[in-house]
Order: sequence, then structure tokens, then C-alpha cells
Amino acid sequence: MAAGTMKELAAADGDIDTSDQLNMFEAFQKVFVVNGANLKIADFVNHKLSTADIRPNDTTNIAPLKGTILTGGTSNATMVVDYCNATNGAALVYGYVTSGTFDEAAEVVTGTNASGTITAVSFTLDAVPVAKPHWYDWTVMNNDTSTYGTMPNKAYLGCLYRGRCVLSGNPEYPYQWYMTRQANPFDIAYAANDAQSPVAGGNSDAGEIGDIIRAVIPYKDDYLIFGCATSMWYIAGDPAEGGSLNELDLTVGMFGANSWCFDGAGTMYFWGTNGIYSTTIPGTPKCISQFSLPAIVGDEGADPSTHRITMAYDRSRAGLLISITLLADGSNSNYFYDLRTVDKTGVGGFFPEVYPEECGPYSLFYYAANDTAYRDLLVGCRDGYIRKFSNSSKDDDIGDTNETISSHVVFGPIPAGSDPFKKGKLTKLECVTAGGRSNGSQLDTDAASYKVFADDSAEGVLEKIYADIPSIAGTLKTPGRQRGGSIRKKVSAAFLGIKLFNSTATQTWGFEQLLIVLKDFGRIK
Repeated sequence: MAAGTMKELAAADGDIDTSDQLNMFEAFQKVFVVNGANLKIADFVNHKLSTADIRPNDTTNIAPLKGTILTGGTSNATMVVDYCNATNGAALVYGYVTSGTFDEAAEVVTGTNASGTITAVSFTLDAVPVAKPHWYDWTVMNNDTSTYGTMPNKAYLGCLYRGRCVLSGNPEYPYQWYMTRQANPFDIAYAANDAQSPVAGGNSDAGEIGDIIRAVIPYKDDYLIFGCATSMWYIAGDPAEGGSLNELDLTVGMFGANSWCFDGAGTMYFWGTNGIYSTTIPGTPKCISQFSLPAIVGDEGADPSTHRITMAYDRSRAGLLISITLLADGSNSNYFYDLRTVDKTGVGGFFPEVYPEECGPYSLFYYAANDTAYRDLLVGCRDGYIRKFSNSSKDDDIGDTNETISSHVVFGPIPAGSDPFKKGKLTKLECVTAGGRSNGSQLDTDAASYKVFADDSAEGVLEKIYADIPSIAGTLKTPGRQRGGSIRKKVSAAFLGIKLFNSTATQTWGFEQLLIVLKDFGRIK
């Protein structure tokens, strides 16, 4: 399918519960959907054969096993079996066609299972074979639970790690994780005794019930991180072949299934107990929001039962997008963490953003398309649209109409006097806005406005900024540095705050410098 086109899997319509939590992950050219009791597969690699001759656990009507090579009796087409969901009176066989085309509904298909005792497989097609893609239930091979184990009753978390499908988030056992056989997502029989065996476990010290798992996070094939309610753990290597379970942090927990991401350098970021953290794996999580946004957890008031927090690394803009969305109505609060501004202490700048409720982010995904026109960070929104950020659009798209973007920047509180005991007087303010050069290649900024807030305490300036009580206000002359563009309205106080903003439809603005002139103006009383 070409980049930029979308195709509906008709069989999936109404087959998942969109009112419940839903996660997806990619593996073996399939998408595995984890939606509570709805465990589903979107298959983009296999063809489908249909027959009424195969029944589960039947020694006469033998079901094909994974890896069996099937051959069409008349077409001579060949297929390598991937999965079969044999049921009484009907069976669907999914596999990769290596040559030819199965094209006859009554064709006899044969093969040989080489598992333990070699057995012959033979069945007649009762429908014309169907090409990819497919949508079907995720069950164990041939529905044979005695051989391949039993899927958990529910799961809300999933990922791929070292060729194993990992499931967790089962409300019956919230501390438990499950891994399928390596390279076989249809085998979950933990009793198997080999290096590729399925395996299940929990995260705790010996003899203790583990912490509630909220996220399963693979880091390549090296580590699998478990973000829990009050702690974090990781597996190094393969748990069935010498791997080890390790503590990452016993005091920091993780918010939810999608509240994490990795940047291009392999650093992991996540929303944790006291804010936004960064860490290497292995490593010690460090709260990077504790100074810039010390009260972010309390201010946002996000709850896993009512909110979704999603995070993604935006490769195009070299930063992280952190989105907090109230599921009930799409209201949201977001932060862009600019990695280009990270200082030598390892902390960068946070830029708050609010989007229209229709655009409330439910999911974030960077689409690494081969066609650069489509390569971007995609935002799955509350209204069902998939959106991306535009460098040229001047308003937010909310469906049939657009919504005005209101943007501002605030400087301060700024001490106005030359020492802590003196007031200062603002005698001149000049803002050099973007553009303005004759015949220049850069676009000119639209109009911008200013407000100056003054008080004899820093806290007082903040209060006036939040209450929007400026001492002076006006409009800047734009673009560039304009003759007569200096503001010479005077205001005196111990502290100042300066706000630049634009809230006009179809307009954007930017600035290069903010210049202010201050003079001492008596002592603070």
C-alpha cells in the first residue's frame, strides 16, 4: 500500500471495544491488538485457505503445524504454514505463499507435519483463497490448549521483545507478564523446556507479590523494562536463556502504557511519580522537570482512570511531545521539551501548549515513511482524525473549520533595580520582530502586542500576569526593527514581567530580540 493511503480492515469494524483501553504493537509483519478480552491480529503477510476437513485435536483430520509446507494438488502452489485456527467443522489456515497461486475452491492441499511423529496432512479447499490483509482472533495454534497453552483472559499491555510477544495488564493478575515462544506468537505453553520456551513471571523480590505493571517497554533486543505503579524493573537478555530480572528504581513509578519514549540517543523519558524523568537502561532515573515545573504532577492532576498521557520523540523537530488528555472531553495540556536547549546539567526547556478539544491527543506515533512528504509525527485525536504539525498553517484544523491559535511568551519576574534594595524604572522597551529586511527570503511576522506587569515583589508580578492586570500595554511595530518602534511608556517597580503575544486568526509571529532599558528609581520600602 502506498504511503499516504489508508485502507479499512472491514472485518475489524465493531470488533474492538473503543471505550476500553487499547494498545497495539508490530511483529512478524502483523499488528497485534491488545484490548482487554479482545486479543486480535491484523495480518499483512499471509494468504488464507479455508476448509471444513480439519478439526481440533483430531487424529484423522490432521491440522497443519507451523512451518509445514503445503502444496496445491492442481495449482502446485506452495505455502509455509504460519497459523491455523481449527474449529469443529471449519478451519482457516494462514501462511506465506512461496510460489504459484491457490486459485481453485475445490483444490486438494497436502503436506507433512514433521513434529514428533511424522504425519500427513490433506484437506480440500471450500472457498477461493484470500490474499492479505486479514483480521482474526489471536488464539493459540489450532485452538489446541493442551499443546500450546492458554491465552490470558484479558490483557491491556503488549510489545515485542527478542522475537517474543509480551502480554501484561491482566486485571486478574496485574503483576504478571507473559511471553510467547520465540518466533511463534501462537504458543504460550510455559511447561516447554528449551531456550525458546514461552515464559511467565512477575517483578518482585523473592517471596513477594509484584507491583502492578502499567507499561511494558522493549529497548531493542537488550532490555525489557516494566513500568509499575510504584517501581521500575527490567529484564536483561532472554528470561528462558540466562536472562536476569533487575531493579531500575524502587521509588519511582510510571503513569501508563504510553507515557514514555526514547530519543535518538537511546535515552528513555517517562512520566513518573514526581514529574518527567530521563534515564539510560541500565541507569538511575532523573527528574528533569523538578526545577522548571516542580509542581507539574499536582497542577495537571492526571489520573490513569480518567486521563491518557502519551509521549513521543519528534525526530523532525528534535524534541519530545508530552500530551495529557482528559478522555471524557478531549481537553488537554501538552509540553514540548526541546532537546536543542539541553544545558550541561542535562535539562532543557519545556514549552506548554494547549490544543482544541477535538485535537486532544489519544496517541502519538512517528511515521518513518520512505516518502519524506509523509515522514512526520502523527497525532491520533479525540475526534478520530489523524493530524500532524504544520510549519506553514496559521490556525488549528478542527475538522470542517479552523480555530485561532493564541500564542505568547512571558519574561520575568525581572529585577528592575541594580541591587535587591532598589526599585527600577522601565524607560525604554523595544522588540525586534522576525523579518523586515528589504527583498529578504524570510517571511515577515504578523502583528504582535505587549503587556508590562509591575510590582514590588516577584510573587506580585506573577499574580498580575495570571490575573492579566498590566501596568502598560500596546502593539508592537512590525516587522523587524522599526524606526519609532521603541515603547517609551514608563513604569517603576522592584520587579517587572513582560508578555508578548498574538491571538489573531490567520496570523503568526516571531521575534529575535527584546531590548529593555532600566534605571534605578529609589529604594524599596
